[in-house]
Amino acid sequence: MKSAQDIKEFEALAISCKALSHPARLAILQTLARRGSCICGEIVAVMPLSQATVSQHLKILKNANLITGEIDGPRCCYCLNTRTIRELRERIGVLFGSLENCC
Repeated sequence: MKSAQDIKEFEALAISCKALSHPARLAILQTLARRGSCICGEIVAVMPLSQATVSQHLKILKNANLITGEIDGPRCCYCLNTRTIRELRERIGVLFGSLENCC
């Protein structure tokens, strides 16, 4: 039986995985990673989506704590939340590592 802490960690993992479940959000994360620095308004220019759609995807990524955003006047600047990304990579590694023991 899993502990309450295990369940809480699975819930956090599920939220992150749900945020990663759309190709546009994966592309946004990759764009931020390739840039290596915060991106402000130009993120819409590099995505083949409307500003409203990109904003919605950014909101989902931010709510999952995968990116951070800072208000800078009329623009928002976004960066990867490297701590959360690192923790997510570790959690997925542990989960998939534990699945190797099956049949």
